[in-house]
Amino acid sequence: MIPYGRQTISEADIQAVVDVLRSDFLTQGPAVHGFENSVANYCGVQYALAVNSATSALHIACLALGVGKGDSVWTSPITFVASANCALYCGASVDFVDIDPHTYNMSVACMADKLAQAEKTGCLPKVVIPVHLCGQSCDMEAIHRLSEQYGFKIIEDASHAIGGKYRGEPIGNCRYSDITVFSFHPVKIITTGEGGMTLTNDAGLARSMQLLRSHGITREINQMTHEPDGPWYYQQIDLGFNYRLTDLQAALGLSQMQRLDEFVAIRHTLAKRYDEMLSDLPMVIPSQHSDNYSAFHLYIIRLKSEQIGKTHRDVFEALRAAGIGVNLHYIPVYLQPYYQSLGFKAGYCSEAERYYAEAISLPMFPALTAAEQDQVVNALRRAVSA
Repeated sequence: MIPYGRQTISEADIQAVVDVLRSDFLTQGPAVHGFENSVANYCGVQYALAVNSATSALHIACLALGVGKGDSVWTSPITFVASANCALYCGASVDFVDIDPHTYNMSVACMADKLAQAEKTGCLPKVVIPVHLCGQSCDMEAIHRLSEQYGFKIIEDASHAIGGKYRGEPIGNCRYSDITVFSFHPVKIITTGEGGMTLTNDAGLARSMQLLRSHGITREINQMTHEPDGPWYYQQIDLGFNYRLTDLQAALGLSQMQRLDEFVAIRHTLAKRYDEMLSDLPMVIPSQHSDNYSAFHLYIIRLKSEQIGKTHRDVFEALRAAGIGVNLHYIPVYLQPYYQSLGFKAGYCSEAERYYAEAISLPMFPALTAAEQDQVVNALRRAVSA
């Protein structure tokens, strides 16, 4: 089975982890700081904070921005559930903005209309979480303009997007947002096994997230309520969590950072080859906006079912039967039973549901060979043929 995604681990990566195993620190050591500095420097952002997952990163990002009971957070329906769950963890409510039919990212036009209506009813969001699906940035300048007009904060869910660019600048620089979040799950652009990171240019947000990452505990005298009792002293000044990343994971991430641009370049080569080989088939290939250099975490096609004469499920199952580990990213979040229990119903975001009825993620990872890619395309040709 050719998977839709797979990590690429080198001997240098393995050695980096072995070196940590032989060191004095397995966690809370220098590798974490090294990894944070590497990502911050790459993205051109002031502060980077490594955590144990992007879900944790989204959670503490919401808390740092003061999200709580009575607040509303808006995000895309086409994302993993964590992009919405993070608001619920804080006691807030969640709402969804429909997607753009071409990029599959949050639609700025739909957001503008929804914001105008929300202002009339006094239900404006406290935070909006645009999701950079597949590694292609949302229209962040336009979203930022809306934030200035309506007063909400922005968390970029860039879990797919490290190594990508928006308007020639690295995704993650927080030029148009308060906080950006990355994921380092094994199928992402680079991996730490499990892991995530928050990035910000705001010193106060960085301090808050650092406390929340580690039980709300500080050893910094200037953050304490009184002089320390002695050199052993620490204070819990907030209710935090154990969301730390280990040095083992950070060492892997730091090693992988050395090949980040290479990984993304290979993904672009694979995407271009897919584009060429699929151009005559009854499907829509990914649309890339001129403002973007995608990290190409995913390569998603949309079937033209009316031209194929087969159902979406027929094609998906035929590909799986042929040894092609396709996937579907994603089921609209509000169609999940938990969100249905909160009152959401089918039909809430029409474009997201059209997308869900047609989308298939093809295998996309740096180690995918030309022969394997040919196998994927040949299987797809057979699957859509009459």
